[in-house]
Amino acid sequence: MTDLSQQSLPAGPVIKGKLSRDDIMMRGGMIVIALYLIISLAFPLYAMLSKSFSTYRVDLTRFEFQQSNEDGIFDGSIISAAELNAKIPVYSDADLTTGADGRLTVTKWFPKFSFRSPVKYKVRNVEQGGRFLVSSTLYDGTDWIELNSNKFRRVQLRPVKSTGLGNFVSYFSTPALFQSIKNSLWISIISTMITVSLAFWFAYALNRSCMRYKGVFRLIAMAPILVPSLLPGIALVYLFGNQGMMKELLLGASIYGPIGIVIGSVFFTFPHAFLIISTALAISDARLYEAATSLRSSPWRTFWTVTIPGARYGLISAAFVVFNLVITDFGLPKVIGGQFNVLAVDIYKQVIGQQNFEMGAVVSVVLVIPAILAFGIDRFVQSKQVALLSARSVPFQPQPDQKRDRLLFAYCSAMALFIIGLLAVCQFAALVKFWPYDLSLSLNNYQFDKMDGGGWGSYFNSIQMALMVAIIGTVVVFFGAYLVEKSNGFKVGRSLFQMIAMLPMAIPGMVLGLAYIFFFNSPSNPLHFLYGTMAILVICTVTHFYTVSHLTAVTALKQMDREFESVSASLKQPTMKLFTRVTVPVCLPAVLDISIYLFVNAMTTVSAVVFLYSPKTTLASIAVLNMDDAGDIAPAAAMGMMIFYTNAAARILHLVISKGLLTRTQAWRFR
Repeated sequence: MTDLSQQSLPAGPVIKGKLSRDDIMMRGGMIVIALYLIISLAFPLYAMLSKSFSTYRVDLTRFEFQQSNEDGIFDGSIISAAELNAKIPVYSDADLTTGADGRLTVTKWFPKFSFRSPVKYKVRNVEQGGRFLVSSTLYDGTDWIELNSNKFRRVQLRPVKSTGLGNFVSYFSTPALFQSIKNSLWISIISTMITVSLAFWFAYALNRSCMRYKGVFRLIAMAPILVPSLLPGIALVYLFGNQGMMKELLLGASIYGPIGIVIGSVFFTFPHAFLIISTALAISDARLYEAATSLRSSPWRTFWTVTIPGARYGLISAAFVVFNLVITDFGLPKVIGGQFNVLAVDIYKQVIGQQNFEMGAVVSVVLVIPAILAFGIDRFVQSKQVALLSARSVPFQPQPDQKRDRLLFAYCSAMALFIIGLLAVCQFAALVKFWPYDLSLSLNNYQFDKMDGGGWGSYFNSIQMALMVAIIGTVVVFFGAYLVEKSNGFKVGRSLFQMIAMLPMAIPGMVLGLAYIFFFNSPSNPLHFLYGTMAILVICTVTHFYTVSHLTAVTALKQMDREFESVSASLKQPTMKLFTRVTVPVCLPAVLDISIYLFVNAMTTVSAVVFLYSPKTTLASIAVLNMDDAGDIAPAAAMGMMIFYTNAAARILHLVISKGLLTRTQAWRFR
């Protein structure tokens, strides 16, 4: 007899499970948030990229003129603008290559021109598509336009748009602009090497020694996160500027330039590097050190063969994070860079200084390339990281060593003095009446309504925006992370969502802000009404800091087993009930961390919003920049310290609220 159990049955049709109402709702929510990211990130970046390839050039062969005699009679002779410029070359090839708003005045080709002359002129486009202005009226037809001398002086030729690499060719052929690339890379590399080295030993002292006051040092190390990057630049001006307290220490060198940028960069990137390296050093297997001791390895050799390899991924990640922060920073080099141009400042100069938006887009594209490369390498390195602790590992506990602990304590004290010193100098500058001539203390510098920058209204605008970013951003980010992490199936959609969510970290703030101009300021865009409002500042800020918040939420959600969803489904409970009753309370620490992260960064951000604010939506960080530009350095320091104290108060409030809420909702953690 034939064994029926061994017979192969014909394959039946694959039956796909019917999507439940919760599945449809979760996928729909994911699509909505993905559309938000596409509209707030992908579309603006595409608009900026398109702008960088849009070249504008005045084609002189497209315009013709006629000139009458003093009796106003035309003899019929026609001459083109190209022929006029050949006879009287008042415009060079560089003048003809211009931006979208470029204009050429035509009267320069007529040496005897006088607006009181009875001579008349005619002007026309040779072919359809040419453009010239008479006052504010645009003419693009081929008919002759007759004008008297008074109106003819208002004729301006407009450029013709084309697509190509002309802007990039012009950029790389301009020595001053091309030098900015070298400057940015050099400054970023030097700052990265110094910062990572200093942060490593600081983190090593706090994690691998038995020195005292670790909590205090950790608190001080995080202080630079609470201030905008412009503030260390202002402090360095007061310390080492032309009238600085300690300018002799530079031995004749100038703080305005690479020296100032490097010192300031070390200050504001130090906490970022410290956090990453400290996390890497906090996890270690004591058995490796016991093995090294049993093999009679020297402490120095153990350091290089055990400690450094164990922390290598943290060191590499910290290096790329610092590199990215320095090369994309705008505030610090703007305040203390002097004539030392970098890419981020070049964008600002091209857009604000020269109104050349196309060249600003080109510099933005150039700036994005190293930022994306650094981000990509960092993600690749992190994907190669392996677990340092296994089930059999023994957590490392440092043993007291009086000589080592004293040495590390002295080092940490020096770093703490550096951080506190810069903040103290800013506070001192904010209270001095008139440096360095009148050192009496006063609150005059806090009278912001008498200064440029928007007054106290800017400060309260910043608080309003930061609160909106914290609330709206936390809801959007955490809900989006929940949908992508806990949805069933839909692998392609979830992968695409993750890819889009990771993109904001690789986009510099200056680039994102400029991209918003090109996208939201277009009259044809139905979202044009957002431009110049508080809403666009909130959208830009949430998008700019989306990635870190998303990763924080995903990490917290991964700690929750999917059995919660299975049990909820078996009990026929709606997903949103599980989300509000279980998921949010369990992940409340991460939710609170996301909210304070967004609030602090919204208060300190400069680069992402410097192009987007209006007179009614000026911000405190922008007020610092504007007051510094106007020469009101002491009031700028005062506003910077107001940002610091506000963020410090928000941190304290966050700790108090967190402790209260976690005591009520997280009691299960302490059983």
